[in-house]
Amino acid sequence: MKNDTNTTIKELKDVFQEFVDERKWQKYHHPKDLAEAICIEAAELLEVFQWRKPQEFKKWLKNSSSYQHAEEELADIIMYCLSLSNVMNLDITKAVMKKLKKDRKKYPIEKFKGKAHLE
Repeated sequence: MKNDTNTTIKELKDVFQEFVDERKWQKYHHPKDLAEAICIEAAELLEVFQWRKPQEFKKWLKNSSSYQHAEEELADIIMYCLSLSNVMNLDITKAVMKKLKKDRKKYPIEKFKGKAHLE
């Protein structure tokens, strides 16, 4: 079975593009529409966690329906991100590495280690 250790981002992008192509959905997959879909799906993921206390999560992870719901919403977000990257001809790995390099400068370890913000 495919999993994170044996599947590349390119493979995921190709599989999702095939899914879109088979359904002839290309006409709906424009950057603005995909960005909106990502936001909507992110809100749906957030809704799964709404009003839950941090101490509830061990129990929550054992509740297969809650876990499955979160898994499905996250998958929706990722699939729309893959589609957006396909439409924009964007290399996800390059984009992430470029942004991470920028963030390393913005959030140096000596100032931000163990902190969410400067005090």
